[in-house]
Amino acid sequence: MEEKVIAGQFAKGYDCSQVVVSHYAEETGISEESANKVAACFGGGMFQADTCGAFTGALMVIGLKYGHYDSEKLSEQKEVMMTKSGEFKKKFFEKYPSCSCRELLGYDISDPEGLKEAVETGRMMSFCPKLVKEVIEILDRI
Repeated sequence: MEEKVIAGQFAKGYDCSQVVVSHYAEETGISEESANKVAACFGGGMFQADTCGAFTGALMVIGLKYGHYDSEKLSEQKEVMMTKSGEFKKKFFEKYPSCSCRELLGYDISDPEGLKEAVETGRMMSFCPKLVKEVIEILDRI
């Protein structure tokens, strides 16, 4: 997915978590509407500049694809899911020192003034689409 497409999604009002999860909606067997709804509360670090929405969105995708659900195969399924989420985290942390939205972005977007600065300086629209693109690329590799 190209950064400008991701930026376009942001401009429409979608958040990083929604862009990641909806990108994989068809592959994971859910509708784009369901993907956007389930990921809606996770953008902007859960709207409190905590864990990055792209990061949490990636974990949702891994859960949708590899999550444990079959009571007769829980341990095997859980092992695969934990391996895949571990691979994602390892690759993410090779590129970034943190999964904190506040630390990654350099602004506390849970604070109206911090959000205003992140937008006005262009940091949000220059950094976040790049991060989402890289998260999608990591997911594609694992």
